[in-house]
Amino acid sequence: MKTERKKNLKDSKVYLIGSGIAGLASAVYLVKDAGVSGENIYILEKDLIPGGATDGAGDKKNGFVIRGGRMHEMHFECYWELLSHIPSLEDPNVSVRDESYDFNERFVSNGQARLLKNGKKLDVSSYGLSFKQKTDFLKLTYASESSLGNQRIEDWFDQAFFDTIFWYIWTSMFAFQKWSSLAEMRRYMKRFIHLIDGLPRLGGVMRTKYNQYDSVVRPMKKYLEKRGVKFQMGKEVVDIDFNLSADKKSATVLHLKDKTEIVLGKNDFVFITNGSITESTDNGTWDTPAKLKGLKESGSWKLWKKIAKKDKAFGNPNPFCDNIDLQKWYSFTATMKDSTFLDYMENFSGNVNGTGGLVTLTDSNWLMSFVIARQPHFPNQPDDVKIFWGYGLYPDRKGNYIGKTMAECTGAEILEELYYHLKIQDIMKPITEAGKVNCIPVAMPFIDSLFMPRKMGDRPNVIPQGATNFAFLGQFSEAPKDCVFTVEYSVRTAQMAVYGLFDTGKKVHPMYDSAHNPKYLLGALKAISR
Repeated sequence: MKTERKKNLKDSKVYLIGSGIAGLASAVYLVKDAGVSGENIYILEKDLIPGGATDGAGDKKNGFVIRGGRMHEMHFECYWELLSHIPSLEDPNVSVRDESYDFNERFVSNGQARLLKNGKKLDVSSYGLSFKQKTDFLKLTYASESSLGNQRIEDWFDQAFFDTIFWYIWTSMFAFQKWSSLAEMRRYMKRFIHLIDGLPRLGGVMRTKYNQYDSVVRPMKKYLEKRGVKFQMGKEVVDIDFNLSADKKSATVLHLKDKTEIVLGKNDFVFITNGSITESTDNGTWDTPAKLKGLKESGSWKLWKKIAKKDKAFGNPNPFCDNIDLQKWYSFTATMKDSTFLDYMENFSGNVNGTGGLVTLTDSNWLMSFVIARQPHFPNQPDDVKIFWGYGLYPDRKGNYIGKTMAECTGAEILEELYYHLKIQDIMKPITEAGKVNCIPVAMPFIDSLFMPRKMGDRPNVIPQGATNFAFLGQFSEAPKDCVFTVEYSVRTAQMAVYGLFDTGKKVHPMYDSAHNPKYLLGALKAISR
């Protein structure tokens, strides 16, 4: 049954569960393209701050925290078009898109210290793939997604593949693990084939001027509030009632944790962000490790599990949230009232801050990587304060220097492990002893959930067949061919939801198709053959 698009919206109310980038984008499209009054749009958010995974917070005294960084590229068609309508906070005459474009013209990614071993740069001019590995790579690109089922990457490639330069670059850049979904890796290979040649130096990677909370979320929130959209923070939806029949599915009542209910009228809608990669995170401190939480503390996962039992069209959350040991990693943010570390890295790498991107320590048991963003990375970051972010993909392994797992480590111990690998312990010791350094570790139990092996149907369609007044949004709804773990994916699902349920006269932006461009195919073939 084809979804009937709604036209008469004067009295429609729309409830958005979750204030991540997908929810915020949906609100923009509802106002701008669907003609829904901002006064009738309600964003229901469990947390007290919007943004979901596009976050960033802190100050000089307590330290800054970014749980992760979202890499962008020029062909995020939905995302950049969306941000072309959002005024920058610093100059309302300039859009967030144009502010970002200008920033990336001035600070071009060209990493000169992409992989390190024993504190020295590795040669990344060759991906180091064998003939068989190159053949497997090409076979995967042309395999059908449906033929791959829920296979893991390690089911396709030989073990030696995971010691190649290509894999170290790939796994650290995108956070794929050996046991991640083969189908998701294939999507990445096809979607970003135009970037394969430049991956060793992070060519084509773009970033926002500041962290994404300050550069993207705050401007979007201001745009929406100006149009009357209501942000209701601390409001957790714990269940949804549906009227389910053979050919129609309608949401009827939202149940909130505070025991209140929202009864949906005949012209009302609900957009559900099902699942979250930043749920249940916990911050440690300089002298305490972060705690690993889980499903018990989550909101969106428990909600999805509850509603998934009501209809198979609502997907299956279990593959994405029931194996925390395979999904977790730990990140950390260092705040330094001193420039010694950044000065060292600038001289060592040859990269001015903001142009080097990810640096990966290939001999780290934790497989630790870090990024020095352009300073300041926060609008409230003083000139004498420098910050950088990093993460470890294997937090349950003991460190090479610190005899503890990363999960057991304090912020101070994580930095000691990093200094050991860079051979700069002596340089940094006086800075640490002077109390000029802080480091906040973050435990992220669901961060790699979106890469877990899954079957078709485990992610629900954005608008399930027969749905009359609801849609699923974000990383755990299905946007065919596009890549999860990107802001583009979230914004695409928002377009699919709004343009699918409302008569806007607009179509979802087509995805950039570099996989069928001979120029990029040839470039990728040359790159993997080097």
